[in-house]
Parts: sequence; structure tokens; C-alpha cells
Amino acid sequence: MAVDRADLRPGVDAALGADLAAASLMLSRRFAAGATMWCIAPASPEHAHHVAVEFVHPVVMGKRALPAVAVDGPEPVDELRTVVRSGDVLLAVSTAATPVVADAMRRARAWGLTSIWLGAGPRPASGTADHVLWTADPDGTAAYDGRLVVLYHVLWELTHVCFEHPGLLRPAADDCGDDTTCITCSDEGRVAEVVAEVDGASALVRTARGSETVDVTMVGAVHPFDLVLVHAGTAIAVLEGTGW
Repeated sequence: MAVDRADLRPGVDAALGADLAAASLMLSRRFAAGATMWCIAPASPEHAHHVAVEFVHPVVMGKRALPAVAVDGPEPVDELRTVVRSGDVLLAVSTAATPVVADAMRRARAWGLTSIWLGAGPRPASGTADHVLWTADPDGTAAYDGRLVVLYHVLWELTHVCFEHPGLLRPAADDCGDDTTCITCSDEGRVAEVVAEVDGASALVRTARGSETVDVTMVGAVHPFDLVLVHAGTAIAVLEGTGW
């Protein structure tokens, strides 16, 4: 989706506009496939509620209501773990220096979620989220002066623009479906979250494909909620920290 600088709202530059367009296209495809968007903003719960209301409430005549839920409890990761489904979307509004959000973004891969991290100031590490919608914030006021609100309003607007063009809602040609095994995917390690240790040699894990039992002899003892990298039915590494 091309983005014309002249079409952008004040405060949204061309690079950010391209990021917004890509995230909106992904969102429209996920919603069309039946996804729910889960919204978190631990330091500013009002942002999570605002985003959810924007998508759920069809404030413009003829626009559809899209399923979005704000999760504002003290332990959002624990709450998300019990309700999200593979194919859903996780959207967070926060600074990059928010450990609970970073943890949720890491686990999103194991849960089969596509992630959007929206915020201001120093950017999260590359690859932390699938889509990063970020604006500069030299004076530290973006959370209060409306700039973040503009970002998710534009995200909502562009998502509905995509719905006006049904041809855009088809999955990309290079997307791998559940019944497809491609060379790239078969070579990749998949992030998984440990559900329980079955015995000393295997564990039940949750991945984007569902629950499966994997061999853990290569990594040793694992515990519930550990994140591991799985390849060919074997856990090959325990993932720690945010630098992966």
C-alpha cells in the first residue's frame, strides 16, 4: 500500500506512514480471518481502552465493528495466556523500557499472535515486535499530548480503508498456511512456551501450531512458562532476556 506524504496527518512522517500501512493491511487480513485484537498499556491503561473502543465501536456510518479487548490487569501476560488464540493480534502501547510488554511480545510468537508495539521515544530492539509504530519524543510528552492517540486513530482508519478493497484481504501469496510445509519454515526454529515437563527427556509446549511434545534432552530441565527454540521436534535452546 503506497503512502503519500500529503495524505498523512500532522506528526506522522513518511517512514512511519509506511509502517502504519503495513500494520493496517495485516490487521485487516487478521480481522477478516476471525482474529481478536488484544490491547495492553500497563503504564497507561486508558490507551488500551481507547484503542479497543476505536475498533469495537463503529463510530463512522457503514464501518464494521472489529473485535478488540483491553487487558488492564496487573499481570497482563498471565491474563493473555489464558484467552488468546493462534491467529489473534497483540497491540501494546508503551515505551520500549517496559519489561512486561517486552515479555508479552516475546511470548506472542509462541502463542501464534502477530504483534504491534506502538509508542514513543527510544525504539524497541529490532525484531522485538512484528510491527513497530514509533514516534520521536524528545520532551517526554507523547503519552499525554495526543501523538499516540493520532497513531492508533490512523491505524484504525487505514484498517478500514483496506476493508474497502476486498482484494487486499486475501493472504499474501508467500504466506505459509497450516497445511503447507515450505523449505524456509522447515529450516526455522520456532519459539515455544513450556506448558509442563512430561519426563526428564520431553516436555509439553505451546507453539503457534498448538500443543506438542518435544525432546528437551539437549537443553536439560525446563519449567512451565520457559521459552524454548524448537527445531524438528527438539528444543535446541532456552531463550532468555530480550536480545533475540
